[in-house]
Amino acid sequence: MEFDYTTTTRKKFDEAVHGVQEEIARSGMKVLHVHDVQKTLNEKGFEREPFKIIEFCNAKYADAFLSADIKIGLCMPCKINVYVKDGQMVISGMRPIILPQFFPNANLGRMPEEVDSMVRNIIDNAK
Repeated sequence: MEFDYTTTTRKKFDEAVHGVQEEIARSGMKVLHVHDVQKTLNEKGFEREPFKIIEFCNAKYADAFLSADIKIGLCMPCKINVYVKDGQMVISGMRPIILPQFFPNANLGRMPEEVDSMVRNIIDNAK
């Protein structure tokens, strides 16, 4: 089981970021924040290629995950990264299906698979 779901795209950076945000909204989730990692690090004197972290959530799933184990909040909200590496545009997200490995006593039911499918669809449709 892979920790992440990662793919490349031929889109330009801003197009890829916008595409991810549109697909998040289409999936019934809400974008909470977009971190501009490149800008933050450049302000501190570190050079980095374009890199944004898009945080998003669905209240129904968030409440259910937190009810199963409050420590799952350490893995929330969901995040998709868009970045440039070796000249390629990359879109990558953590796979929620790994949560039972970290929280074996939490009764998560099919939620990890459901959210994992949503994350993969967001990435696939955004590329």
